[in-house]
Amino acid sequence: MAITIKDVARLAGVSISTVSRVVNDSKPVSPEVKRKVLEVIKEVGYKPNEVARTLVTKKSYLIGVIITDLADSYVADMVRGIEEVGKMYNYDILLCSTYGDKEEELKYIQLLNTKQVEGMILISDTLSDEIDERIDEYDIPFVYLSRYSNSDKYPTVSIDYYFAAYELTKYLIKLGHENIGFVGFLEDESSTQIEKYEGYRRAMEEMKLDSSLIYETKGTNIAHGYKALNDSIEKDKLTALFCGYDEIAIGVLNYCYDNNLNVPEDISIAGFGDISIASLIRPKLTTVKEPFYDIGAVAIRKIIKTLGKEDVGEKHIKLPYLIQQRDSSIKI
Repeated sequence: MAITIKDVARLAGVSISTVSRVVNDSKPVSPEVKRKVLEVIKEVGYKPNEVARTLVTKKSYLIGVIITDLADSYVADMVRGIEEVGKMYNYDILLCSTYGDKEEELKYIQLLNTKQVEGMILISDTLSDEIDERIDEYDIPFVYLSRYSNSDKYPTVSIDYYFAAYELTKYLIKLGHENIGFVGFLEDESSTQIEKYEGYRRAMEEMKLDSSLIYETKGTNIAHGYKALNDSIEKDKLTALFCGYDEIAIGVLNYCYDNNLNVPEDISIAGFGDISIASLIRPKLTTVKEPFYDIGAVAIRKIIKTLGKEDVGEKHIKLPYLIQQRDSSIKI
């Protein structure tokens, strides 16, 4: 038979209300009594009724996390950061996968609200108007995480895409490259690709180099990177390509292989993100390392600070990044 709070109170020689105070940390209890109660709880293996605990403390100790797809390595890294920091503060995670379906995002936000989560983290490519309206209605701590788009309205955790792209371009220039092309998706004004392109453009123009060698993609995956290139890369006499995402860079590597262009001997390639496969492909990809685990960890810490009425600092947190110098780019 399951151990009840009455059993704990009897064995510890205290009242039920005292046990409740210790379990829920709701009111002060003397150190001696608290120690005795906790010893009994450990000895008998008592597990508090979570529903009753929520009613007493007005806290569910649940954070809702809505993601696109856990199969994406960067998403898995963010979730690991969220989960591990959550455990440190006794918060559990309710994880929902949408696989990119915006209707599923909306459904899960409604579901998580019925589960009385204390905060939500959305990992998604874009933030829809419907999600925006619903988050406003619920009025709970919310953080938006995305490699692909920005949000001025809601708290975010990311890196400075502009300066990261600027520094990566400067790195390629220091290797002796002058004809450097940019490969990316530039149709969406809120896209982080725009910031990356602007960083690339600034670095090129500072050195009086041509920043108009643009190869626009129709999206951000490997196939889009492959299809963005054509014979003009030889006509433009490119020696390097800066790709807005690692996935695009991998598509570019495949294009080069199929068209007898040796990387990095004929052309250097750089990506952005440092997803897990970037260091596994050959040649290993030069790229900007985004700290995905730390992004998730800081996001949930931001929510926990908000719940504890602590100072959460800047609304939009920018974390450090690193230029990963690997085999896909060499000095001329």
